Amino acid sequence: MKIKLIGEVKTVMNNPNGKAKYFGWPSVAKLHNGKIAVVASGYRYAHVCPFGKVVIAYSEDNGNTYSSPARIIDTPLDDRDAGIVPFGKSSVIVTSFNNSVAFQRNWNEEKVYEREASYRGWVDKELVESYLNTITAGEEEKYIGSEFTFSHDCGQSFGELHKSPVTSPHGPLVLSDGSLLWVGRVFNPDECFRGEADCIEAHKINLDGSTEYIGTIPSVYRDGKKAMSCEPHTVELADGTLLCHIRVQGCGLFTVFQSESYDKGATWSMPRQILSDKGGSPPHLLIHSSGVIISSYGYREKPYGVRIMFSRDNGKTWETGHELYKGYDSDLGYPCTLELESGELLTVFYAHNSPNDVATILQQKWSFED
Repeated sequence: MKIKLIGEVKTVMNNPNGKAKYFGWPSVAKLHNGKIAVVASGYRYAHVCPFGKVVIAYSEDNGNTYSSPARIIDTPLDDRDAGIVPFGKSSVIVTSFNNSVAFQRNWNEEKVYEREASYRGWVDKELVESYLNTITAGEEEKYIGSEFTFSHDCGQSFGELHKSPVTSPHGPLVLSDGSLLWVGRVFNPDECFRGEADCIEAHKINLDGSTEYIGTIPSVYRDGKKAMSCEPHTVELADGTLLCHIRVQGCGLFTVFQSESYDKGATWSMPRQILSDKGGSPPHLLIHSSGVIISSYGYREKPYGVRIMFSRDNGKTWETGHELYKGYDSDLGYPCTLELESGELLTVFYAHNSPNDVATILQQKWSFED
């Protein structure tokens, strides 16, 4: 199977006239009213930034043009990965998570910015430190976590913030019975210092903001050491099987593993590796109307880019490595793909669109060639 690019890469979100230009980690969805909505973390100064907030932009012409980004989630902390999932008759859930003050202070040290030079936007270290000093322990305790909010008017207005035990870049999935199941890594504010995730769990999300534990995906080990499992995405197949792709890194890995559940998320198979050891991640899954399963993912080795893999046998085998976008450095990815009414595909992702640009939200339309 081959892919055919349709048109040029389009900028969905940026801020060319301001200092807070960095946008990252998007998701896309078709709303009940026919609009396309893209959410992302925006108006940031850098890859880690206490001013990051979750924003939304709408398209009424199948992704040809978009509205200016509007704020949805803006806590005192660094609001990051944005997911959006329509459900019910007119409801939408938008998800995010944030970083602790201690983690942001650590990142703001000069040695961190020197090490992560490719992630830098415009940043004033004294400004960041001064702002972090204004966040009280009570505010941090109130807002730290994986958060979500509901809209019941097709994404025009959103309610209060709720907390989830788990987080993932693109949020939950809607099961065939209409319920929301969130498969994500267990949130731990100290995790970034340790460099590993405890586990991937499935939780039911209720409309009152409460959650219910369903099951746990087994951890991945390499040479007797536990690798970091995080940023999963899950779809439900026609027979009720749940298929989950997981970002696994550490122990020489930066790749995608796959696990399945045959009992609505209560138990899961041992994850198996889909891509090569440095094959790329994190993944997003979509079941096309043709029955083909699409997994899109970032590739952070040279040549950098966004890639697509396909399965025509419900995830048993995968055809990998189709290039959708060629990037300039490793600070890119988190693609999310939507099928248009025509059957064509629209994928959003973040990247530096030129060697001197700060990260922005980009879009590429494409289709199957055979």
